Amino acid sequence: MNILVMNCGSSSVKYQLINSLQDVAVTEGVIELNATFDSALAIKQLLEATQDETIDVVGHRVVHGGDSFRDAVLIDAEVLAKIQEWVPLAPMHNPAALSGIKAAQAAFPDAPQVAVFDTAFHATLPRRASHYGIDAKLAKKHRIRRYGFHGTSHQFVASEAARYLKRPVNELRLITLHLGNGASACAVEMGSSTETSMGMTPVEGLMMGSRSGDIDAGVVLKLLRDEVKDVDALDELLNRQSGFKGLSGLSSDVREIEEAAASGHDGARLSIAVFAHRAKKYIGAYAAAMGGVDAVVLTGGIGENSASLRQRILQRLEFLGIQIDEDRNHQAKVDHRNSVALISAENSRVPTLVIKTNEELMIAQQAARLIQRQANLKTDLSIPIAVSARHLHLDRETFALLFGDDAEPTHHADLSQPGQFSCMEKVTLIGPRNTIEGVRLLGPLRSKNQIEISRSDEYFLGVDAPVRDSGRVNGSAPITLKGPNGSVRLQEGLICARRHIHMHPDDAKRFGVKNKDEVEIGITGGPRDLIFCDVLVRVSPGYRLEMHIDTDEANAAELDRQASGELVYTDITGPSGSIKAHKTSNQN
Repeated sequence: MNILVMNCGSSSVKYQLINSLQDVAVTEGVIELNATFDSALAIKQLLEATQDETIDVVGHRVVHGGDSFRDAVLIDAEVLAKIQEWVPLAPMHNPAALSGIKAAQAAFPDAPQVAVFDTAFHATLPRRASHYGIDAKLAKKHRIRRYGFHGTSHQFVASEAARYLKRPVNELRLITLHLGNGASACAVEMGSSTETSMGMTPVEGLMMGSRSGDIDAGVVLKLLRDEVKDVDALDELLNRQSGFKGLSGLSSDVREIEEAAASGHDGARLSIAVFAHRAKKYIGAYAAAMGGVDAVVLTGGIGENSASLRQRILQRLEFLGIQIDEDRNHQAKVDHRNSVALISAENSRVPTLVIKTNEELMIAQQAARLIQRQANLKTDLSIPIAVSARHLHLDRETFALLFGDDAEPTHHADLSQPGQFSCMEKVTLIGPRNTIEGVRLLGPLRSKNQIEISRSDEYFLGVDAPVRDSGRVNGSAPITLKGPNGSVRLQEGLICARRHIHMHPDDAKRFGVKNKDEVEIGITGGPRDLIFCDVLVRVSPGYRLEMHIDTDEANAAELDRQASGELVYTDITGPSGSIKAHKTSNQN
């Protein structure tokens, strides 16, 4: 399958014709935009360059999908209208994408057109990271929240970093920096975006080529009152006359800025210092938000090509375990064939990588999966649902401290998954604000302690428990457990378990998914139809087909109004789930 990917951006139009079977570019190009060569001319040149090629599918990068899209979609009139809705929040990008889509539809009328959204990867942002501190009703009315951008780039380099480090991406805490004319930082925690620097629009966050990045809202009010004549003029100032261009008074091109700085230009030097300082702040902030960092990745035009800016950003971060090797940094060169360069020192606890981003390849892969999914769409496959309340798994040492050295877990009832059972033993969870009694132990004993609670439990206890895959407890929340024989303070182990589906390999084959894929599940047959996103697929010969959700999620779908703390796993009769969409795992 040949997939033409069109990436119509604010400063350039990139394209690749990718053979999806081999994940290689048949042809590619970058067309720079300027005052005399606009996006319409660039798209015309792109189509001329590929007119003799076989085009099976066209994939389009769309910057802003807001809360309308969480995954790649086939483009129709409704999708075009929704992309148009978000133009006011991405005025430099969405219009270019729409022009590209319409030109491609005219040039390739028989080829499916797929939209892939920069915002989709950040749909997993937790509420604490996605909400602004303004009136909640106004925010809902105007769809004001943090959406994030550069998602395809952050997702691609995160998967490349995991491949280079030979570790599954869902085990890693990564900080990815996409540094170019547009720039953003992302905290990729266990494979999902949990923080990112851009917000409702691409203006928030790091300073950029011509965008201001973070700015006091009071400054905006001051400018409106005393300087700019209207909102359009303010838009022009913050989006096109700020950043490197505004601070230096010279240009938005970092190459020109660095040349001027080397010649002693004070404005150029100041803009470089501000840019590096802000990037460094985000690294520290995201390491704190994730409770640590396993690797740092730099990408984008600046991240891939400016050794001096990389050095400025990464110096004095030894306290985080980041140590840069100056020779490696200055010698680092990346391209699509050699996409990763290590620039950290041998004794650096945190690997630091320069990775050649390839948004076009990521777009092609997502488009290919969507087309394949449409071809293999099955509507008659249903997934039984079970509701699980708060419970815990303990290792041998902790169990002994709570219940006695000679104690053994006492069988209470078999669970739906083979070999698992609920126990007679219960503990009390002691949080900073409140306690929860009667939390049941599940057996058999495990190698790690893991306490699973719902969001409601989290607020009641007064803790901040991360959403995690089962078994991924490193850097999770602390909790105190009290049993009949004593108390134990755990420094980690408390999580909100990610919603997931257990599948036998035969089931996975029927559904067309594999271990660690993420799917969207539509719940039907109950009082309220609902779609759950980001559902993890877990495949093992020892599993029975079943989707597990917690009591909060069950109540949202009105599946079990009687769910209580005593409930461990209750099968739901009647309602069932079906896969609506899925993303392929990036695990090694």
